Amino acid sequence: MPRFNMNWLYIIAIGALAYFYFTGGSLGLQGAEASPTEASYTEFKKYMSEGYVSRIIANKTNNTLKMYIKKDSIASVFPDRTPQTEATPFLNVEFGNIDRLEQVVDSARAHGKFQGSLTYEREQSSGILSFIISSILPILFFVAIWMFFIRRMGGGGGMGSGIFNVGKSKAKMYEKGGELGITFKDVAGQAGAKQEIQEIVEFLKNPQKYTDLGGKIPKGALLVGPPGTGKTLLAKAVAGEAGVPFFSMSGSDFVEMFVGVGASRVRDLFQQAKAKSPCIIFIDEIDAVGRARSKNPAMGGNDERENTLNALLTEMDGFGTNSGVIILAATNRVDMLDSALLRAGRFDRQIHVDLPDLNERKEVFMVHLKPLKLDETVDVDFLARQTPGFSGADIANVCNEAALIAARHDSPTVGKQDFLDAVDRIIGGLEKKTKVMTAAEKRSIAIHEAGHATISWFTEFANPLVKVSIVPRGQALGAAWYLPEERVLQTKEAMLDEMCSLLGGRAAEELFVGQISTGAMNDLERTTKQAYGMIAFAGMSEKLPNLCYYNNQEYQFQRPYSETTAKVIDDEVLRMVNEQYARAKQILTEHAEGHAQLAQLLVEREVIFAEDVEKIFGKRPWTSRAEELLEAQMREEAERMAEEREKELAAQAPQDKEEG
Repeated sequence: MPRFNMNWLYIIAIGALAYFYFTGGSLGLQGAEASPTEASYTEFKKYMSEGYVSRIIANKTNNTLKMYIKKDSIASVFPDRTPQTEATPFLNVEFGNIDRLEQVVDSARAHGKFQGSLTYEREQSSGILSFIISSILPILFFVAIWMFFIRRMGGGGGMGSGIFNVGKSKAKMYEKGGELGITFKDVAGQAGAKQEIQEIVEFLKNPQKYTDLGGKIPKGALLVGPPGTGKTLLAKAVAGEAGVPFFSMSGSDFVEMFVGVGASRVRDLFQQAKAKSPCIIFIDEIDAVGRARSKNPAMGGNDERENTLNALLTEMDGFGTNSGVIILAATNRVDMLDSALLRAGRFDRQIHVDLPDLNERKEVFMVHLKPLKLDETVDVDFLARQTPGFSGADIANVCNEAALIAARHDSPTVGKQDFLDAVDRIIGGLEKKTKVMTAAEKRSIAIHEAGHATISWFTEFANPLVKVSIVPRGQALGAAWYLPEERVLQTKEAMLDEMCSLLGGRAAEELFVGQISTGAMNDLERTTKQAYGMIAFAGMSEKLPNLCYYNNQEYQFQRPYSETTAKVIDDEVLRMVNEQYARAKQILTEHAEGHAQLAQLLVEREVIFAEDVEKIFGKRPWTSRAEELLEAQMREEAERMAEEREKELAAQAPQDKEEG
């Protein structure tokens, strides 16, 4: 059965009103009376003189009358109608004067042609209903249409809707932050950011602790950091912990097509906040409204965004007072914000929410692993080491992908391999097992990836290898996975080793295939960018030492160096890249036999691991801390698998003995 919908009632009501309108308000309750017809006043006088009329009902309001016909005269008046004993037909007649009507009736009575009655009536109730339907209903219909379109223009129902509320704030208010159900316990890692933001909550709960020492409540705090690091989550935790009214909105909510609406919404937001103080205002993605103002505005123009920003600056720290109102904002583009917005007194502190380090990633994993059914192979420390550079959102995605992969394989629990597959899926993309490649293409890709693995194995500062794959993923035809060390500082030697490792694929193609391909395009792009960064920004050039040409001025369109210097930079980049390319070819030439074995193994297996490379090349000459951890993890894994195998053999031995 279809579900009940209120629209059905609306359709039925409209249909009934339409019926009343088109039938003149008649309900069809005239009993045995036949349908009326129209007649002229001349015909009325004729029928009166012929004696066909039985009675007359006149209406003085609209000068109409109903002339009822005798049953024995129906055939004379209605020749095409069959006489029916149960019907009493009548004719509607318009007359001009009531006195003339009475004269006609009196004359017919005097001649014996009319013995019936002449009665008068007023407008019936059906006429009132007809008036309502014909006059008031169309007005209500157009009013309803007008209100519908006005609501659509105003953005729907609720606060801020309608043409008259277009300047009202769209902020969502939480009277009690606990409605969100998020506290600082739900925020893993970010110890420094939590400590700074907890002070704001403590001030709202116990202001006397700070005011006794002469301190003042900070007027605003700006959460700065890359996407997915938990800036909005921290703001929700503040709302859950503070216990004061919390206004939440986005920077884009101030923007509207009408001029002056943004500034009006800013003023309305702060007016509501002052009425609820002490309270917190949270503006997410504030760069939508707080972008730096242009130094050369259009003459005579009216920039709505700048007007909105000016109103925000005035409300945050103008002549007015905002006692008890704290502003939190979040952005990942702090370099684009106006300097007036970032000064002390508006946003007193900038809280940096950076990408989590190793220990913080472990805490984030512990939070997102709680709802998952894990088996004993999952090691949180290993997962944290496998995800360098991942944000909190990325880690949540890894856990979700691992659960989906385990469900796809009909596994009752989520295992270590599921997490590794999830990391590969997020970094490299989805496996394209159906991609058709020729044998020559497959061998060329294997030689390319084996070149990366060989160079990284024999360079001191290259990241330790985890595995190499020639299974196509996303746009990549092959990939090598490394376990990078999280260094605070990067040395020139380490960057050159990484550059040499990136060029290993192209060098292997030239040496062992005899021709180069487009497969190294991404490697060359990364190498070129890194070389320009080392020379132009880090001052790691022999001809341009200790110079940095980085310029962060948004409105500066000039390069901070001459054309001659640009030529020197280009020459230095070319020299640096060519040196590392020659170095890569030299290393590959020295280990050509091992490289060939590695490539052949890749063609056969498609995926090889660090232990396979170690069997071919021997132990890596340089061992880093990350490699030591990886080796320990692999040793533990091998011992665990050996123990499981022994248990299986021990359990199988009695069965074999019985069968024997």
